[in-house]
Amino acid sequence: MNPNLKNVLAIVLAGGKGERLDPLTKHRTKPAVPFGGIYRIIDFTLSNCINSNIRKTFVLIQYKCFSLNRHLRDGWNFLSSRLGEFIEPIPPQQRIGTDWYKGTADSIFQNLYTIERENPKYVVILAGDHVYKMDYRNLLRYHIEKSADVTVGIIEVPVQTASNYGIVATDASGRINDFQEKPHNPFAMPGKPGSAFASMGIYVFSSETLYKVLAEDAANENSSHDFGKNILPKICRTHKVYGYNFCDEQKKMPRYWRDVGNIDSYFMANMDLVAVSPVFNLYDQDWPIYTAQTLAPPPKFVFAQEIPGGRLGIALDSLISNGCIISGGRVQNSVLSPNVRINSYAHVCESIIYEGVNIGRYAKIKRAIIDKDVEIPEGVEIGYDIEEDRKRFYVTDSHIVVISKGEIVKG
Repeated sequence: MNPNLKNVLAIVLAGGKGERLDPLTKHRTKPAVPFGGIYRIIDFTLSNCINSNIRKTFVLIQYKCFSLNRHLRDGWNFLSSRLGEFIEPIPPQQRIGTDWYKGTADSIFQNLYTIERENPKYVVILAGDHVYKMDYRNLLRYHIEKSADVTVGIIEVPVQTASNYGIVATDASGRINDFQEKPHNPFAMPGKPGSAFASMGIYVFSSETLYKVLAEDAANENSSHDFGKNILPKICRTHKVYGYNFCDEQKKMPRYWRDVGNIDSYFMANMDLVAVSPVFNLYDQDWPIYTAQTLAPPPKFVFAQEIPGGRLGIALDSLISNGCIISGGRVQNSVLSPNVRINSYAHVCESIIYEGVNIGRYAKIKRAIIDKDVEIPEGVEIGYDIEEDRKRFYVTDSHIVVISKGEIVKG
């Protein structure tokens, strides 16, 4: 049975602090963090909605939301309000109290008035900080066929990493009979002891069920008001809760879903894009990724090497955005956002460079993330002496150097 998408409302949770992505979230919420040169992380979830023909979406915002609001205004204002279509950011309104959002479930509960006005039959709840391609129509179809109260998007993960996720146990019909949030000893899939089913943070609720369970949770003073911690472990024993095995619109293996919740996972997901045969394909015209376009000229590469030791402007296995000038420098296995300048004899390798960064002559950058509007002086080396880098910058355990937005870097 095909769902009537006019009866479907999507809600994207985009208000989290993203503390594990600090310092990239020092000035912006996690879904607004740049990704893949020209995108923001939230673009992937919103593009899934558009490509799934879901045209009613609320984006729940809270923490340092100016950058995200501006991005939604500039890149996601193309729907027709006359046809009842929208992608609309909603800040905390304190309709039912004076608290900010206390958890994922509370953020929905605080906006029940707005949700009920749309009178949806089904509510699709999505995270705004994951990178993947998914047709939510198939998820909704499964939900309807199962006559489910709730359907949870699930994906197979190795047991070794399962403690990072909400883990579900399903029976042969796909019904979830147990849910553990980030368990120390996760249960494995039947017949596959090395794998477990993890929640993707994607939920379809029949609206009557959603209103009821949120009201019950809100009345529980001992709850942290979170879907994974409180609601799903409880209702999988009292309601018809099913797991929908992730079907990837990538149309290639392995299936691609990334929670880019910390610096290392975020860095690796960006590096996935610059592989010769990228694990995640941005160039699929059947499943476009939408975003706000920067008004900038095409990227420019100048100085062709004519004599030994001459300047050569070149980029290899990299994503180079509009407005970038590779002026006699070398870029390799890197992602450059718009309006980056790489000056003569500079070398940038395995790095993510945000908008407006200027890399000085003879500078050497390796395994670094450089946030917006940073000036790298001539001859500076970053990523080559980790102990020295730790004295000046944030460095992860895997030796990724992160330079904050607008930070002053001394030569």
